[in-house]
Parts: sequence; C-alpha cells; structure tokens
Amino acid sequence: MAIWAVLPAAGIGRRMGSTIPKQYLTIDGAPLILHALRRLSAVSEIQKIIVVIHPEDNRWAKLQESIVEEFENRIITVMGGAERYQSVLNGLAAMTELADKDDWVLVHDAVRPCVRTSDIENLISKVSLHPVGGLLGSSVDNTLKKVGADLAVIETVDRESYWNALTPQMFRFAQLKESIEAVVASGEQVTDEAAAMEVAGFKPIMIAGSKDNIKITHEADLVLVSQILKNQASDNGSK
Repeated sequence: MAIWAVLPAAGIGRRMGSTIPKQYLTIDGAPLILHALRRLSAVSEIQKIIVVIHPEDNRWAKLQESIVEEFENRIITVMGGAERYQSVLNGLAAMTELADKDDWVLVHDAVRPCVRTSDIENLISKVSLHPVGGLLGSSVDNTLKKVGADLAVIETVDRESYWNALTPQMFRFAQLKESIEAVVASGEQVTDEAAAMEVAGFKPIMIAGSKDNIKITHEADLVLVSQILKNQASDNGSK
C-alpha cells in the first residue's frame, strides 16, 4: 500500500497578526512551507505531497514554479477551506482517484519546519501495522494547573497522562476521510486529524517525537525556529 502526505497551507496568519501568511515567512533564505516540504520529500516512501492553499493565495504559484525540478512532480496543489479540517478534507478528496482505502496519509503542518526526517520515518515504522494510526507527540514537562474563568488555580493536573500533539499525524485514507466528513456534517469543531478520528470512535497511538518540532504561532517563534534549524544543520539533526 502507498503512503501519501497532505500539507494544509491555507492559513492567513490571523493569530500572528502578520500581513504575510505564516507559511511564507522566510527563515534561512526559504519560506517555512518549503522547509516543511523538504522534510516530507526526504522520506522516499511518500508518493505525493498534496499542498492545500488558500483560494486567494498569490504566492504559491511562483514558489512552485521555482521548485519543480527539486520535487520532481511529487506535488499536487488543491484549494483549501475555511478551517484546517476542511482543507485537509479537500486534500483527501483530491486523492480519491489515486489512493486505495487502506493507503496511509500523513498530515503535516506547513508551519512546522523543524520536523526531523527520522521522526517521520519512525512514525511510519511504528504505525504501519496499527489498525487505526497515530501521531507524533511529546510529553509535557511543566507542571499543569487547571484554572477557572477568573484564572484562579483549581487544581494541579497529573501531567503523566498528557502529551503535546505534534505532526505528522498518520491514518488510513478511507477512515480519515470518513471521520472528517462526519465532523463536517455534525458541525463539530476539531483542531487536528487525531481529534476527528477520536470523535469517530478510533483510538490513535502516540509516537514520541522530538521536542524541537515546534509550530510557529507567534512572532517570537521565528527566532527559536531559526536557531533550531541551525542546530540541526550543524549536527545533521534533521535526519
């Protein structure tokens, strides 16, 4: 069976307050989306990468033209939706004629440029025989506090049972597509693919990933990511 990747990149950077969508902000001479694409494309098992862009995106076409030779026709472009899960669903819909129902799909954030190739390969290895699928994650290090509406601490939460959800997240094509379709039909809001699978009654497994696989949300994250990429390059850590 084949392995595919979906890279939702239809965000407009609302939370960051940038005039440029986050995925096109540049670090070390390349936009974040290109860093993410290179990490995915380094995994030879991935057949195609479906990039899902905003309908009014005026940057992707020029970037794609400049990287055609580098990615050797492994990229398919699809228009996204208003929410992340709708964009992912559009990407999956574009695969209907290409993918078998039991093929695997990796969904990765375009603004996680530091994911290590070795982590992606480990995820594929650990999940490929699982009936549902799973996701990269990292354990919570800090003490967790539950607070009320007034920010007063209610209790200290046992962090041993909590993990940070990362990407890629890897599920079978048909199960993931049907789970997200059910979410859309119900009007329920989910923030990642694993949540859609959970709503459908599935139990994904968590695979430990590197803590430097961070998602750029705020401007300060750019400085941190720049340093992470430098560190990875110096010790070949992206592998």
